[in-house]
Amino acid sequence: MQRIYKRTWYTRVLVALLTVGGVASIILYADFRAFMDTPLELPEQGLALVVEPGKSMAAIAQRLRRQAGLRVPLYWQLYAHLTGSASRIRAGEYAITRGATPRTLLAQLVSGRVMQHALTIVEGWTFRQMLAAIAGHEKLKHTLRGLDDAAIMARLGHPGEHPEGRFFPDTYYFPAGTSDLAFLRRAYATLEQRLSEAWQRRASQLPLQSPYQALVLASIIEKETALPGERREIAGVFIRRLQKDMLLQTDPTVIYGLGEAFDGDIRRRDLLADTPYNTYVRKGLPPTPIALPGADSLTAAVNPAPGDALYFVATGAGGHVFSRTLEEHNQAVRQYQLNRR
Repeated sequence: MQRIYKRTWYTRVLVALLTVGGVASIILYADFRAFMDTPLELPEQGLALVVEPGKSMAAIAQRLRRQAGLRVPLYWQLYAHLTGSASRIRAGEYAITRGATPRTLLAQLVSGRVMQHALTIVEGWTFRQMLAAIAGHEKLKHTLRGLDDAAIMARLGHPGEHPEGRFFPDTYYFPAGTSDLAFLRRAYATLEQRLSEAWQRRASQLPLQSPYQALVLASIIEKETALPGERREIAGVFIRRLQKDMLLQTDPTVIYGLGEAFDGDIRRRDLLADTPYNTYVRKGLPPTPIALPGADSLTAAVNPAPGDALYFVATGAGGHVFSRTLEEHNQAVRQYQLNRR
Protein backbone atom coordinates (compact mmCIF):
# COMPACT_ATOMS: atom_id res chain seq x y z
CA MET A 1 0.00 0.00 0.00
CA GLN A 2 2.83 2.39 0.84
CA ARG A 3 4.46 1.84 -2.59
CA ILE A 4 1.17 2.56 -4.36
CA TYR A 5 0.81 5.77 -2.30
CA LYS A 6 4.24 6.97 -3.36
CA ARG A 7 3.57 6.25 -7.03
CA THR A 8 0.34 8.20 -6.80
CA TRP A 9 2.14 11.35 -5.69
CA TYR A 10 4.92 10.86 -8.18
CA THR A 11 2.29 10.56 -10.88
CA ARG A 12 0.80 13.88 -9.81
CA VAL A 13 4.20 15.52 -9.94
CA LEU A 14 4.86 13.97 -13.33
CA VAL A 15 1.53 15.21 -14.69
CA ALA A 16 2.31 18.69 -13.36
CA LEU A 17 5.69 18.66 -15.04
CA LEU A 18 4.42 17.22 -18.30
CA THR A 19 2.43 20.37 -18.75
CA VAL A 20 5.79 21.97 -19.48
CA GLY A 21 6.03 19.57 -22.42
CA GLY A 22 8.21 16.92 -24.00
CA VAL A 23 11.60 15.54 -23.06
CA ALA A 24 12.37 18.49 -20.82
CA SER A 25 9.56 17.40 -18.52
CA ILE A 26 10.97 13.89 -18.20
CA ILE A 27 14.39 15.30 -17.35
CA LEU A 28 12.84 17.60 -14.77
CA TYR A 29 10.90 14.71 -13.29
CA ALA A 30 14.06 12.60 -12.91
CA ASP A 31 15.83 15.54 -11.33
CA PHE A 32 12.92 16.04 -8.97
CA ARG A 33 12.98 12.42 -7.79
CA ALA A 34 16.73 12.54 -7.19
CA PHE A 35 16.37 15.84 -5.35
CA MET A 36 13.75 14.54 -2.92
CA ASP A 37 15.97 11.66 -1.73
CA THR A 38 19.40 13.35 -1.76
CA PRO A 39 20.70 14.28 1.74
CA LEU A 40 20.80 17.97 2.52
CA GLU A 41 24.11 19.79 2.91
CA LEU A 42 24.08 20.05 6.68
CA PRO A 43 26.97 20.87 9.03
CA GLU A 44 28.44 18.06 11.10
CA GLN A 45 26.42 19.08 14.18
CA GLY A 46 23.19 19.30 12.21
CA LEU A 47 20.88 22.29 12.07
CA ALA A 48 18.39 23.89 14.46
CA LEU A 49 15.48 25.04 12.33
CA VAL A 50 12.87 27.34 13.85
CA VAL A 51 9.47 27.40 12.14
CA GLU A 52 7.46 30.36 13.40
CA PRO A 53 3.65 30.20 13.50
CA GLY A 54 2.15 31.31 10.20
CA LYS A 55 5.44 31.05 8.31
CA SER A 56 4.86 30.34 4.59
CA MET A 57 6.30 27.36 2.74
CA ALA A 58 8.21 29.76 0.50
CA ALA A 59 9.90 31.42 3.49
CA ILE A 60 10.80 28.04 5.06
CA ALA A 61 12.17 26.80 1.74
CA GLN A 62 14.34 29.89 1.27
CA ARG A 63 15.74 29.55 4.77
CA LEU A 64 16.59 25.91 4.03
CA ARG A 65 18.25 26.98 0.80
CA ARG A 66 20.55 29.30 2.76
CA GLN A 67 21.21 27.09 5.78
CA ALA A 68 20.89 23.51 4.49
CA GLY A 69 21.69 23.71 0.78
CA LEU A 70 18.13 22.96 -0.36
CA ARG A 71 19.05 22.93 -4.06
CA VAL A 72 15.67 23.64 -5.66
CA PRO A 73 13.25 25.15 -3.11
CA LEU A 74 10.47 25.12 -5.71
CA TYR A 75 10.59 21.31 -5.93
CA TRP A 76 10.16 21.04 -2.18
CA GLN A 77 7.27 23.51 -2.15
CA LEU A 78 5.60 21.70 -5.04
CA TYR A 79 5.86 18.32 -3.32
CA ALA A 80 4.53 19.77 -0.05
CA HIS A 81 1.47 21.26 -1.76
CA LEU A 82 0.69 18.20 -3.88
CA THR A 83 0.86 15.87 -0.87
CA GLY A 84 -1.17 18.20 1.34
CA SER A 85 1.78 18.58 3.75
CA ALA A 86 2.10 22.33 3.35
CA SER A 87 -1.01 23.00 5.42
CA ARG A 88 0.01 20.50 8.12
CA ILE A 89 3.47 21.81 9.04
CA ARG A 90 3.69 22.55 12.77
CA ALA A 91 5.51 25.49 14.26
CA GLY A 92 8.43 24.82 16.59
CA GLU A 93 12.16 24.28 16.82
CA TYR A 94 13.47 21.23 14.99
CA ALA A 95 16.81 19.41 15.20
CA ILE A 96 17.68 18.47 11.61
CA THR A 97 20.40 15.80 11.65
CA ARG A 98 22.93 14.77 9.03
CA GLY A 99 21.44 12.43 6.45
CA ALA A 100 18.07 14.18 6.32
CA THR A 101 16.57 14.49 2.85
CA PRO A 102 13.95 16.97 1.64
CA ARG A 103 11.38 14.17 1.96
CA THR A 104 12.28 13.13 5.53
CA LEU A 105 12.62 16.78 6.57
CA LEU A 106 9.08 17.54 5.41
CA ALA A 107 7.78 14.48 7.27
CA GLN A 108 9.50 15.72 10.43
CA LEU A 109 7.93 19.17 10.16
CA VAL A 110 4.49 17.62 9.68
CA SER A 111 4.95 15.20 12.61
CA GLY A 112 5.77 18.01 15.03
CA ARG A 113 8.82 16.16 16.43
CA VAL A 114 10.35 19.34 17.82
CA MET A 115 13.66 19.73 19.59
CA GLN A 116 13.59 19.07 23.34
CA HIS A 117 15.58 21.18 25.80
CA ALA A 118 16.48 20.15 29.33
CA LEU A 119 16.55 21.79 32.75
CA THR A 120 17.65 19.91 35.85
CA ILE A 121 16.12 20.85 39.19
CA VAL A 122 18.59 19.66 41.81
CA GLU A 123 17.59 17.75 44.94
CA GLY A 124 17.99 19.96 47.98
CA TRP A 125 17.52 23.25 46.17
CA THR A 126 15.19 25.81 47.70
CA PHE A 127 12.24 27.27 45.83
CA ARG A 128 14.22 30.46 45.23
CA GLN A 129 17.15 28.54 43.73
CA MET A 130 14.77 26.68 41.44
CA LEU A 131 13.18 29.95 40.28
CA ALA A 132 16.62 31.39 39.53
CA ALA A 133 17.46 28.38 37.33
CA ILE A 134 14.14 28.69 35.50
CA ALA A 135 14.60 32.42 34.99
CA GLY A 136 18.06 31.79 33.53
CA HIS A 137 16.95 29.25 30.91
CA GLU A 138 16.81 31.00 27.56
CA LYS A 139 14.47 28.48 25.92
CA LEU A 140 11.66 29.01 28.44
CA LYS A 141 9.09 31.74 28.00
CA HIS A 142 9.28 33.94 31.10
CA THR A 143 5.94 35.13 32.44
CA LEU A 144 6.53 35.15 36.21
CA ARG A 145 9.29 37.74 36.59
CA GLY A 146 8.54 40.31 39.24
CA LEU A 147 5.92 38.16 40.99
CA ASP A 148 6.32 37.15 44.63
CA ASP A 149 5.89 33.60 45.90
CA ALA A 150 2.22 34.06 46.78
CA ALA A 151 1.39 35.43 43.34
CA ILE A 152 3.21 32.55 41.64
CA MET A 153 1.31 29.96 43.65
CA ALA A 154 -1.95 31.73 42.82
CA ARG A 155 -1.07 31.62 39.11
CA LEU A 156 -0.49 27.88 39.51
CA GLY A 157 -3.97 27.50 40.97
CA HIS A 158 -2.82 26.87 44.54
CA PRO A 159 -3.37 30.17 46.37
CA GLY A 160 -2.31 30.26 49.98
CA GLU A 161 0.13 27.32 49.69
CA HIS A 162 3.71 27.78 50.77
CA PRO A 163 5.86 26.97 47.70
CA GLU A 164 8.82 25.37 49.44
CA GLY A 165 9.19 21.66 48.74
CA ARG A 166 6.17 21.54 46.42
CA PHE A 167 8.12 20.81 43.22
CA PHE A 168 9.85 17.56 42.34
CA PRO A 169 13.58 17.77 41.56
CA ASP A 170 14.33 16.03 38.29
CA THR A 171 15.53 16.65 34.73
CA TYR A 172 12.65 17.96 32.64
CA TYR A 173 12.55 18.09 28.84
CA PHE A 174 10.45 20.60 26.93
CA PRO A 175 10.22 22.37 23.54
CA ALA A 176 11.42 25.95 23.15
CA GLY A 177 8.79 28.49 24.09
CA THR A 178 7.33 26.47 26.96
CA SER A 179 6.26 28.91 29.66
CA ASP A 180 7.83 28.97 33.10
CA LEU A 181 4.32 28.53 34.48
CA ALA A 182 3.81 25.32 32.47
CA PHE A 183 7.20 24.07 33.67
CA LEU A 184 6.24 24.69 37.31
CA ARG A 185 2.84 23.02 36.84
CA ARG A 186 4.59 19.90 35.62
CA ALA A 187 7.07 19.83 38.50
CA TYR A 188 4.25 20.46 40.99
CA ALA A 189 2.12 17.63 39.58
CA THR A 190 5.10 15.26 39.61
CA LEU A 191 5.76 16.00 43.29
CA GLU A 192 2.09 15.44 44.14
CA GLN A 193 2.15 12.07 42.42
CA ARG A 194 5.44 10.94 43.99
CA LEU A 195 4.34 12.07 47.46
CA SER A 196 1.00 10.29 47.13
CA GLU A 197 2.70 7.07 46.04
CA ALA A 198 5.17 7.25 48.94
CA TRP A 199 2.39 7.96 51.46
CA GLN A 200 0.40 4.95 50.27
CA ARG A 201 3.42 2.72 50.94
CA ARG A 202 4.21 4.20 54.37
CA ALA A 203 5.16 2.08 57.35
CA SER A 204 2.66 1.63 60.16
CA GLN A 205 2.62 3.60 63.41
CA LEU A 206 4.48 6.63 62.12
CA PRO A 207 4.14 9.89 64.10
CA LEU A 208 3.20 11.65 60.84
CA GLN A 209 -0.37 12.81 60.44
CA SER A 210 -0.44 13.72 56.75
CA PRO A 211 1.46 13.49 53.46
CA TYR A 212 2.49 17.12 53.99
CA GLN A 213 4.23 16.25 57.27
CA ALA A 214 6.04 13.47 55.39
CA LEU A 215 7.11 16.08 52.82
CA VAL A 216 8.46 18.35 55.57
CA LEU A 217 10.45 15.50 57.09
CA ALA A 218 11.74 14.41 53.67
CA SER A 219 13.07 17.91 53.04
CA ILE A 220 15.06 17.79 56.29
CA ILE A 221 16.46 14.37 55.40
CA GLU A 222 17.46 15.73 51.99
CA LYS A 223 19.49 18.53 53.56
CA GLU A 224 21.10 16.31 56.20
CA THR A 225 22.83 13.85 53.87
CA ALA A 226 23.79 13.41 50.25
CA LEU A 227 24.32 9.66 50.73
CA PRO A 228 21.30 7.61 49.59
CA GLY A 229 22.32 4.75 51.89
CA GLU A 230 22.04 6.98 54.98
CA ARG A 231 18.66 8.53 54.36
CA ARG A 232 16.56 5.81 55.97
CA GLU A 233 18.88 5.74 59.00
CA ILE A 234 18.56 9.50 59.46
CA ALA A 235 14.81 9.20 58.99
CA GLY A 236 14.78 6.59 61.74
CA VAL A 237 16.51 8.98 64.15
CA PHE A 238 14.00 11.75 63.48
CA ILE A 239 10.99 9.42 63.69
CA ARG A 240 12.14 8.06 67.06
CA ARG A 241 12.73 11.59 68.34
CA LEU A 242 9.22 12.59 67.31
CA GLN A 243 7.81 9.51 69.01
CA LYS A 244 9.69 10.36 72.22
CA ASP A 245 8.65 14.03 72.06
CA MET A 246 12.31 15.07 71.75
CA LEU A 247 13.58 18.14 69.94
CA LEU A 248 14.77 17.29 66.43
CA GLN A 249 17.82 19.58 66.81
CA THR A 250 18.72 19.63 63.11
CA ASP A 251 20.95 22.40 61.77
CA PRO A 252 19.39 22.71 58.27
CA THR A 253 16.11 23.94 59.79
CA VAL A 254 17.97 26.60 61.76
CA ILE A 255 19.78 27.72 58.62
CA TYR A 256 16.53 27.94 56.68
CA GLY A 257 14.96 29.99 59.45
CA LEU A 258 17.85 32.46 59.39
CA GLY A 259 17.29 33.10 55.68
CA GLU A 260 19.63 35.70 54.20
CA ALA A 261 21.07 36.39 57.65
CA PHE A 262 22.94 33.07 57.53
CA ASP A 263 26.60 33.76 56.71
CA GLY A 264 27.92 30.19 56.54
CA ASP A 265 28.47 29.59 60.25
CA ILE A 266 25.95 28.52 62.90
CA ARG A 267 26.62 30.23 66.22
CA ARG A 268 25.23 29.50 69.66
CA ARG A 269 22.95 32.51 69.41
CA ASP A 270 21.52 31.06 66.19
CA LEU A 271 20.66 27.81 67.97
CA LEU A 272 18.82 29.82 70.63
CA ALA A 273 16.99 32.16 68.24
CA ASP A 274 13.27 31.49 68.44
CA THR A 275 12.16 31.18 64.82
CA PRO A 276 9.39 28.86 63.57
CA TYR A 277 12.11 26.72 61.95
CA ASN A 278 14.47 26.39 64.92
CA THR A 279 14.14 22.75 65.95
CA TYR A 280 16.57 23.35 68.83
CA VAL A 281 13.94 25.39 70.68
CA ARG A 282 10.65 24.17 69.17
CA LYS A 283 9.41 20.60 69.28
CA GLY A 284 8.04 18.76 66.31
CA LEU A 285 8.44 19.46 62.63
CA PRO A 286 8.91 22.97 61.23
CA PRO A 287 5.82 24.52 59.62
CA THR A 288 6.90 23.93 56.01
CA PRO A 289 9.52 22.00 54.04
CA ILE A 290 12.95 23.60 53.88
CA ALA A 291 14.02 22.35 50.42
CA LEU A 292 13.00 20.21 47.45
CA PRO A 293 13.28 16.55 48.50
CA GLY A 294 14.07 13.84 45.98
CA ALA A 295 12.53 10.40 45.61
CA ASP A 296 14.95 8.69 48.05
CA SER A 297 14.18 11.19 50.79
CA LEU A 298 10.44 10.86 50.27
CA THR A 299 10.75 7.09 50.57
CA ALA A 300 12.97 7.35 53.64
CA ALA A 301 10.58 9.68 55.45
CA VAL A 302 7.75 7.15 55.37
CA ASN A 303 9.88 4.00 55.59
CA PRO A 304 12.59 4.73 58.15
CA ALA A 305 15.23 2.16 59.03
CA PRO A 306 14.63 0.29 62.29
CA GLY A 307 17.05 0.82 65.15
CA ASP A 308 17.57 2.64 68.42
CA ALA A 309 19.90 5.51 67.46
CA LEU A 310 18.72 8.95 68.62
CA TYR A 311 21.72 11.02 67.53
CA PHE A 312 24.08 11.41 64.59
CA VAL A 313 27.06 13.60 63.76
CA ALA A 314 28.85 14.30 60.49
CA THR A 315 32.28 12.72 60.15
CA GLY A 316 33.56 15.37 57.76
CA ALA A 317 34.03 12.77 55.04
CA GLY A 318 30.45 12.88 53.75
CA GLY A 319 28.90 10.37 56.14
CA HIS A 320 27.58 10.28 59.73
CA VAL A 321 28.13 8.35 62.93
CA PHE A 322 24.95 7.25 64.72
CA SER A 323 24.66 6.95 68.51
CA ARG A 324 22.10 5.48 70.91
CA THR A 325 22.90 7.65 73.93
CA LEU A 326 23.86 11.25 74.57
CA GLU A 327 27.16 10.09 76.07
CA GLU A 328 28.05 8.20 72.89
CA HIS A 329 26.99 11.17 70.82
CA ASN A 330 29.12 13.63 72.77
CA GLN A 331 32.11 11.34 72.33
CA ALA A 332 31.49 11.23 68.57
CA VAL A 333 31.17 15.03 68.47
CA ARG A 334 34.54 15.38 70.19
CA GLN A 335 36.12 12.91 67.78
CA TYR A 336 34.70 14.17 64.53
CA GLN A 337 33.82 17.81 65.13
CA LEU A 338 35.70 19.50 67.96
CA ASN A 339 39.07 17.88 67.28
CA ARG A 340 38.75 18.60 63.54
CA ARG A 341 38.05 22.26 64.27
